[in-house]
Amino acid sequence: MPGGRLTQQERRQIALGLADGLAYAEIARRLGRPTSTITREVMRNGGPTAYRAELAHRATERRARRRGPASARDPRSVPQPHGRDAEAVAEYEETLTTVLMASGLPRMTARVLTCLFTTDAGSLTASELARRLQVSPASISKAITFLEGQSLVRRERDERRRDRYVVDDELFYQATIASARANDQLVETARRGVAVLGPHTPAATRLENVARFLDFISESITRAAEQAREVLHTKPLTTPDDPARPGLNDG
Repeated sequence: MPGGRLTQQERRQIALGLADGLAYAEIARRLGRPTSTITREVMRNGGPTAYRAELAHRATERRARRRGPASARDPRSVPQPHGRDAEAVAEYEETLTTVLMASGLPRMTARVLTCLFTTDAGSLTASELARRLQVSPASISKAITFLEGQSLVRRERDERRRDRYVVDDELFYQATIASARANDQLVETARRGVAVLGPHTPAATRLENVARFLDFISESITRAAEQAREVLHTKPLTTPDDPARPGLNDG
């Protein structure tokens, strides 16, 4: 039934849909399920190229046995601030994690980033992250190391001299600039290849075109980030669903 757990037959239909090259949205439509359910199911069970219905079904059963009945460890049973619906929050966190995984993040790294994104404080210690996600401190440490390397989190000390891991508005700007700089390195390397392979050769032409493309992208990203930076430090005057919400260039 829609909203309940996926059945073994539905998982077989997902596998067939993936084999036929169908988009997640089309598979979801045929099963009468939300697209997020299909995306989450596939990404947590090997991704679109490695998804196997029987293996996914058995893995889900194992996870259900480990969790057992709902308890205080189940995020849906923990009281939520601001009158939030705990089940809706848990569903959203799983969806956000799946989307982050689809962008290239490992699952644990995506879970840590989701946890930081959705906490009102905007920061958590390693022990708080481990407790919320019910994983080992080593798993948290590995995920944080990756996120720091990508400029997606920063570390600061609190009054008790504990490391806290922070996501704030400025980090999005810094991560975007870091991405542009990574492009700059590719541009430099591609142009070095042009000199090595010899001008006017097919391989050199290909590399020069790549360099020009990435150079343009890098410059555009940097310019857009500088122009939009102020957005990260302002509060919207209207709700996100308000069609009258002013844009960046509105007066």
